[in-house]
Amino acid sequence: MQDKNKYWIWLSRLVDTVKLDTLKNLLKIYGKPEIIWKLSKKDQIKQGVNLQEIVQIQSIVYRQNIENYMFYMQKEKIDIISFQEEAYPKKLRNISNWPIVLYCKGNKEILNDISIGIVGCRLCSNYGKMVVQKLAYQLAKENIIIVSGLARGIDTWSHIGCLKAKGKTIAVLGSGIDKMYPPENKGVFQKIIENGGAIISEYPVGTEPVARNFPRRNRLISGLTEGIVLVEAKRRSGSLITVDYALEQGKDVYAVPRKHKSSKFGRYK
Repeated sequence: MQDKNKYWIWLSRLVDTVKLDTLKNLLKIYGKPEIIWKLSKKDQIKQGVNLQEIVQIQSIVYRQNIENYMFYMQKEKIDIISFQEEAYPKKLRNISNWPIVLYCKGNKEILNDISIGIVGCRLCSNYGKMVVQKLAYQLAKENIIIVSGLARGIDTWSHIGCLKAKGKTIAVLGSGIDKMYPPENKGVFQKIIENGGAIISEYPVGTEPVARNFPRRNRLISGLTEGIVLVEAKRRSGSLITVDYALEQGKDVYAVPRKHKSSKFGRYK
């Protein structure tokens, strides 16, 4: 793994304690993360960084053990893609809160392909399982990438439907790639990689799947796609966060209601 990745890993570790806009502004001014690594407190103040953020940027906590991260990522074949690279998804560049890096395991070449996101209820019905698998299967047969979050329920079944068609699917995690959640999806995780798909996350390896990460993760599911299909979502479903992001991003959003309602697709209102 190239040495320059050391500094991108360091920046990604800062995201929970330093505003993303602050890091992006420093990158706009200085171009390379290794220059930011060496900045003095005086230089940071000059660029408008507040004292609390300066403490975090200069903290040894985020600078130590990075070589261990690099060794582990190389061993596990986990890539890091900065926004400055050609492989970074073009569609993500168009959303308001794009990540500065993505971690990727698997086929990063598909990140710029035509894709549809599928999200929905974790406690889905048998009808929901059947519909989402059929939908993902048919889309995959048309060489459309299926993007979802590998969560229980509709997310899992959308990945499975795509895999049954021998299609490629992208799972976006709310944790480090090595901290997959839920753990029972390990088999699906492996099949995604084996079938030429990808697992991605903006979080460094070792990041636990804590609740606050998932709403933020959802903007990437919508950001990577041409549109979102919502399946059996409840009124307070977390999937509606993905819908809000998709509408904000100008994406088409469609809904598959529960069985007792019409099963026709319609634009989400």
